[in-house]
Amino acid sequence: MSSSKGKSKRLVADSRYPRGAATSKAKPTRTRKPAARRKTTTRRKRGGILGFFGGLVRWIFRLIWRVTLSATVVVALILGAAVLYVYNTLPELNTLLDGRARGSVTLLDRNGDVFALRGDQFGGVVTAETVSEHLKNAVVATEDRRFYWHFGVSPRGVASAVRINLREGRGPLSGHGGSTITQQTAKLVCLGVKYDPDVWKSEADYVSDCRASSLTRKAREAIYAIAMEAKYTKNEILSIYLNRAYMGGGAYGAEAASQRYFAKPAAALNPAEAAMLAGLLTAPSVLAPTSNLKASQDRAATVLRLMYDQGYLSEAEMRQYQDDPAVLSSGAQQLGGGYFADWVMQSGPDFFTRDTTEDVVIETTLDQRIQQVTAAAVERTFAEKVKAGSKAQVAVVVMSADGAVRGMVGGRDTDATGLFNRASQAVRQTGSAFKPFVYATALELGYSPLDTVEDAPYCLNIPGSGQWCPENYSRRHYGVVTLTEALKKSLNVPAVKVSETVGRDLVIRVARDFGIYRELTDSPALALGASEATLLEMTGAYAGILNGGSSVTPYGLRVLRLKGQNDPLMGSGGGIGERVVREEAARQLVWMMHKVVTEGTGGRAALPDRQVAGKTGTSTEARDAWFVGFTADYVTGVWMGYDDNTPLTGVTGSGLPAEIWHEVMLGVQEGLPVQPLPMSEPVPPKVPEPQPQPEPQDRRRQNQSILEQVLRDILGGN
Repeated sequence: MSSSKGKSKRLVADSRYPRGAATSKAKPTRTRKPAARRKTTTRRKRGGILGFFGGLVRWIFRLIWRVTLSATVVVALILGAAVLYVYNTLPELNTLLDGRARGSVTLLDRNGDVFALRGDQFGGVVTAETVSEHLKNAVVATEDRRFYWHFGVSPRGVASAVRINLREGRGPLSGHGGSTITQQTAKLVCLGVKYDPDVWKSEADYVSDCRASSLTRKAREAIYAIAMEAKYTKNEILSIYLNRAYMGGGAYGAEAASQRYFAKPAAALNPAEAAMLAGLLTAPSVLAPTSNLKASQDRAATVLRLMYDQGYLSEAEMRQYQDDPAVLSSGAQQLGGGYFADWVMQSGPDFFTRDTTEDVVIETTLDQRIQQVTAAAVERTFAEKVKAGSKAQVAVVVMSADGAVRGMVGGRDTDATGLFNRASQAVRQTGSAFKPFVYATALELGYSPLDTVEDAPYCLNIPGSGQWCPENYSRRHYGVVTLTEALKKSLNVPAVKVSETVGRDLVIRVARDFGIYRELTDSPALALGASEATLLEMTGAYAGILNGGSSVTPYGLRVLRLKGQNDPLMGSGGGIGERVVREEAARQLVWMMHKVVTEGTGGRAALPDRQVAGKTGTSTEARDAWFVGFTADYVTGVWMGYDDNTPLTGVTGSGLPAEIWHEVMLGVQEGLPVQPLPMSEPVPPKVPEPQPQPEPQDRRRQNQSILEQVLRDILGGN
């Protein structure tokens, strides 16, 4: 055993190289440095101003990078939290498919055929899988070509939209929005916010707020869209969009629009029809084919080109459907309803018509054939007989004797919707069209149509106004005339005399009972139509004369019920009411009004094959011209005038209004059997037959016999 005492124990292995070798190898290793490292070391030692600023810049860049990275992380966390929160608030898919703010109203004519749609039409739920593949492709090609690849927001699309807006001189968020279909869907559901009447004054304000495009709103919209992408599949998002999007003509959703314009389900659309519906999404009210078919077809041609560019159609298919564009179905062309539909909507309760939240069906009194011939007659008359550039307006009402309105035109634009309705809303002076109520009062009191009145200069002292002297239109007087002659010539003086004789209060009562319910002028001018009424009221009042003297309330609504149900919620509020005058008085008045057409001022209204009764009317300074008349089947009223009360030039009730009435009734009565008017011709009073006079010789004998008898009586019988 060896001893280690006095020696230190080796703690490491011996060098594997000799001492000299190790030394020679170690020196280069310690002293040599890589070129790069030598360069770095040199830079670190560089001082002065350049070194200071270089270091400062590097420090700033490192700071910016760290802040940016931190901010990105924070924003990502906030965004993720916001998306997660919205994700948890999103409802089930089915609750998002029908998002209408109000219900629909479907109006049926007297035969049960649809003639007008109002409110928000919804044809039923569709999905991206059940609609026509062409429609799905057209919508994606037009609205969001990268729909199936993005996560709800398309940064490229937003940047492109901002660039286009700035280039066109608008604000970055004005004009093109760059929104994806998902973002548009988020906007359609109003980011999950429901309408609250305590927050918004109206649904219009609510919708406007939902469509706002501020930067904050865009950010919320993006978050909501990302959450929707996480919650629903692409096809489910597209389904919500296809059900909620407004496509013009009152149609919400693809199914309602398809039925509205093409009378077919959305599953059966061809490429041309699908392109037209997809094209509506940019401007549904302006491009609706019911409003502007040509503009709608032009937009569809652009959509077809986009479908070709993105591979959904071949070039041959694109050209085929561009050359043969979609057109409205025959049923869609007839839909509208115009003034009549607007009037019916106004006549029903708001909660079942204009503000309904339910889908409602209204059965009406409209006869579409009568409506069409009425509109055609008005258009033809104005085209042929009214001076070009004239602003004169017209209104026509056709109704049955019970007050059921069969046709209505409220202006020269005969099938307009949403415009001022002169048939039901224009309150105008009635002129001589009021005179039948004066003579109805006299007949009810027992006067005869053959009773006489003197047509001579006549003046009355009116308290507060002084002396008033009515004059006839012709400025002539005709002496003693019958009541019938006074009416058929529309003489003013006899009408005032009769009114004052029977009592103005009774005339007012009869007129009101017949349906002229507005404030009636309690002055002698009452008999000349100084009071005002609408054409609808006047036509209804004349219907009361035709039906035998009972009042009439004009009506267009027959039955109102919820869609899918048969039990009515309400029925008609109109029809025949209380008796106003005796039936015999009404029949005699009809006879007098018949003479107006056959022998008086209403000659231009005469029909070639049947009896007509009516009355002309011209108000003060010819501001209004009327003809209201009837056959045994229908009562029709015509009014002409200017909206601003400008006097008519060369037009009286016996002129154009009577001619329009004639043209309308030719069409209305076509094909109907001829029926006589319900009238009674008065029986002239019996004149005692003259007794035969004795011959002169016989008269002398008779006188002598009488004288002898007198003498015998005086002399005592001898």
